[in-house]
Amino acid sequence: MNIPVLDTTRLRLREHRPSDLDAYAAMWADERVVRHIGGVPLSREQSWARILQYRGMWASLGFGFWVIEERASGALIGEAGLQDMQREMAPGLGGTLECGWGLVPAAHGKGLADEAVRAVLAWADRERPGRRVACIIAPENAPSQRLAAKLGFAESDNAHYRGKQTVIWRRAVSTAAG
Repeated sequence: MNIPVLDTTRLRLREHRPSDLDAYAAMWADERVVRHIGGVPLSREQSWARILQYRGMWASLGFGFWVIEERASGALIGEAGLQDMQREMAPGLGGTLECGWGLVPAAHGKGLADEAVRAVLAWADRERPGRRVACIIAPENAPSQRLAAKLGFAESDNAHYRGKQTVIWRRAVSTAAG
């Protein structure tokens, strides 16, 4: 599977690579990164499995997550993309593409998540027209809620996932064609 590269003004979104492991594992071991995403830092082994999972998602489903790389420095600063995790939650997402993002703390507050997720959504609108897109956001994660609203998502449902409350945000269906 040829994973597309998405370039924005400041960012390059590209495939996960085995050589990303050190920076990727450091990001997901940071408690500030995982605070609203599962709440538990990932081990190096779990980070490696996640890299392989996302590469496999592209191969199996034709979509997935991208590494977010800062174009000026080449540094890995996060990831964003689309996934189908078949989450066992109520209510469920039912075939809806799940959009997600996570950035290193040094990248927070600079508009980089906005820039990256806009590129992801533009790709989805072009390559997966008519597909519903949603995101799940912890109720206490105000920055991600603000970003979701800014990107056209609206709070839709309260859900329970792995014993915790979360909020499903849904976006209007795009009718754009590639």
